[in-house]
Amino acid sequence: MAQAPAQPEIAARSYILVDVASQQVLAAKDADLQMEPASLTKLMTGYLVFQALRENKLQLQQELPVSERAWRTGMKGASRSFIDLNSRVKVDDLIKGMTVQSGNDATVALAEGVGGTVEHFVELMNRQASSFGLKQTTFKNPEGLPAPGHISTARELSIIATRLVRDFPQNLPYYSIKEYSYNKIRQTNRNLLLWRDPTVDGLKTGFTDAAGYCLIATAKRDTPAGQRRLLTVVLGTASTDARANESQKLLNWGYSAFDAVKLFDGGQAVTKAVVWKGKAKEVQLGSLEPLVVTVPKGVGKDLKTDVQRTDPLVAPLTRGQRVGTLKVMAGTQVLAERPLVVLEPVESAGWFGRMWDAIRLGIR
Repeated sequence: MAQAPAQPEIAARSYILVDVASQQVLAAKDADLQMEPASLTKLMTGYLVFQALRENKLQLQQELPVSERAWRTGMKGASRSFIDLNSRVKVDDLIKGMTVQSGNDATVALAEGVGGTVEHFVELMNRQASSFGLKQTTFKNPEGLPAPGHISTARELSIIATRLVRDFPQNLPYYSIKEYSYNKIRQTNRNLLLWRDPTVDGLKTGFTDAAGYCLIATAKRDTPAGQRRLLTVVLGTASTDARANESQKLLNWGYSAFDAVKLFDGGQAVTKAVVWKGKAKEVQLGSLEPLVVTVPKGVGKDLKTDVQRTDPLVAPLTRGQRVGTLKVMAGTQVLAERPLVVLEPVESAGWFGRMWDAIRLGIR
């Protein structure tokens, strides 16, 4: 199998480069090193806010009160969106304050609006992190100011960011806003790549003395195989320019060194299997999502798939039920594994059909 070019030299304490569609890690260094996430924390806050909007627990034009706690949190450090104490601010403006200006005040106001209290909102953050399968991330606040035990890793931050991009694509444009004004104060996005690279459409900057200068960046570019989205997490660089430069290096390398190959569309049958005790005698199996893999340049023609099933398949079967594993291989190397699922439900047969198949299964 052809090897990818060597990873570029990245001046950061920790980093990771992920292909969002294939969910493959293309490059990493110390990606499991625990560090302060600083304002990258706000991506989890944003996830829960967008979740509340989707569930109609919040409305964009709804006005939330600015508590003294929110206002005072905004006074710590430089990240505030200049909302006034005891005022009421639209959710839409608070989201812009959080995503564009990284406002701690707007972030806490949103947290109180969703969770009732900051403490309950932090419980929701950690519950969501657990549901993502994160093991090394613990949140102590919604905004990312330093706090004992407030930690994450490049790998787990990439999971949060990827889930936000995949689950809430309609809200991603908030992260590409270069500037906006509130209270007659012009506020600019600190993500320098929004000005330098037109394919970059987010996500979030962060800084504390302990964390250094951090950036999660994502870009979507047109390629011969269609649009590809890559995402980088770069932690612990020396300056705002450095975090942008190192993220740009990773993005450019990921697009130039790898190809994305779509093997199957979502819902497309990969194989068929016999069904026992069902109204149908066979069922189509595949993946509900498109099966995309990322490979070094020139390797796509050598790919093959290997299907492993948990036979026998006995009705009833439900759509999306996992019945095996689909592996994508390049020679003897496993590039990706995806659940093999049922694409169409199969109901149980009548009494006679079930009994007949039970006899047949017994003498197989």
